[in-house]
Amino acid sequence: MNDFGFEAVRSVDVVVIGAGQAGLSAAFHLRRTGLEPDRDFVVLDHAPEPGGAWQFRWPSLTYGKVHGMHALPGMELTGADPARPSSEVIGAYFDTYERTFGLRVHRPVDVTAVREGEGGRLRVETSEGVWATRALINATGTWDRPFWPRYPGQETFRGRQLHTSGYPGPEAFAGQRVLVVGGGASGTQHLMEIAEVAAGTTWVTRSEPVWREGPFGEAEGRAAVALVEDRVRRGLPPRSVVSVTGLPLNDAIRAARARGVLDRLPMFDRITPTGVAWDDGRAVDVDVILWATGFRAAIDHLTPLRLREPGGGIRVEGTRAVRDERVHLVGYGPSASTIGANRAGRAAVSDIRRLLAREPVAAPAG
Repeated sequence: MNDFGFEAVRSVDVVVIGAGQAGLSAAFHLRRTGLEPDRDFVVLDHAPEPGGAWQFRWPSLTYGKVHGMHALPGMELTGADPARPSSEVIGAYFDTYERTFGLRVHRPVDVTAVREGEGGRLRVETSEGVWATRALINATGTWDRPFWPRYPGQETFRGRQLHTSGYPGPEAFAGQRVLVVGGGASGTQHLMEIAEVAAGTTWVTRSEPVWREGPFGEAEGRAAVALVEDRVRRGLPPRSVVSVTGLPLNDAIRAARARGVLDRLPMFDRITPTGVAWDDGRAVDVDVILWATGFRAAIDHLTPLRLREPGGGIRVEGTRAVRDERVHLVGYGPSASTIGANRAGRAAVSDIRRLLAREPVAAPAG
C-alpha cells in the first residue's frame, strides 16, 4: 500500500520467475532484444544467492561429477576445478553472468500467486509487492518440490528419513545401515558414496534399472526429449529427460556393480519401526531411509490461472501454455536439461516479442 492507502502495482512487459539456467537464459534473450531490466522486464528469484538449484547441492557433488552442464548463452564456463563442489563453481558462474549482463535479479523474492489482473495483464503477487505484466516466463524448476512417496507404516519408523533435497554428503551416514530408494542418477550417486562409509546399504527401486551402454549422441538425445515432450503436449505431468535415457554405464558404476553395491531389490510393501518389509516375508532393518525419488514441477503459484489439464499437467506447445498465450514455461518437461533450458529461454522470448508487438495493454492504476 502507498501513503494514500492504495495498493502500489508496478508494471512491466515481462516478469521472469526463477533465476536458474532457464530463467537467466530467458533474461539474456530479453535484454538482447532491447528490453531493459527493471524497466521492461524483471527477474524474481526466491533463492538467497545466485546459482539456482545448484547452490543447494551436497558438497560431495563436485563439478567433475556433474553430467552435461551446458554453458549459459553468451558466456562459457571455463577453467573450473573439477574437484570443487558444483554448488560453488556454478554459483560463482551464475553470479558473474548476472553482473556481466546487468540482469538485476531481485532476491530473495517469493512469488505467492499469479492471477488475472486488470486490463488484460497478469497480476504477480510476491513478497516484494505486486507486479502487472503483459507476459510471464515461469522458470521455477523442481527443486522446491521434492517428491516423498507414502507407504504404510511410514510414520512408525524410528530411524531417520530424508530426501535428496536435504542430502548432507556421505559422512553423515558413517557406521549406519542405509536404505536408498530410487533408481535415478542421484540415487546411484548417493549409494556409491554412502557405501564407502556405511555399515551396510540396501537399494530398492520401483522398476528394474535400465543401464545405457555406448555413446549418447544428438539423435538419442532428440528421441529422449520427444518422449518427454509428448507427455507435456497431452497435458500430463512431465517426466524428467533422464527418466527416459537410462543410466550411463561408466567405470565407477561398473566397479560398484562388481562389488554388489548396486544389487537392486524391488520396492518394499511397508515400512516398519526398524526398517522395511515385503509381503513375501523378507525384511531389512535400517537406521536411515534416503528417498532419492525425484521432484515435481514447482508451479503451484500458477494455480489461479487454471492452466492444468485433466491429466494433471500443463499442456505446452513449445514453451507456451495452451490455455494462456501470455504464460511460457521454460525448464519444464522437455526443456528441463541445461541445454534444453537455454533453447527454451530463446524460444519463449521470440514468442513473447510477437505478443508484445501487438497493441499495448493499458496498465492498471497504481
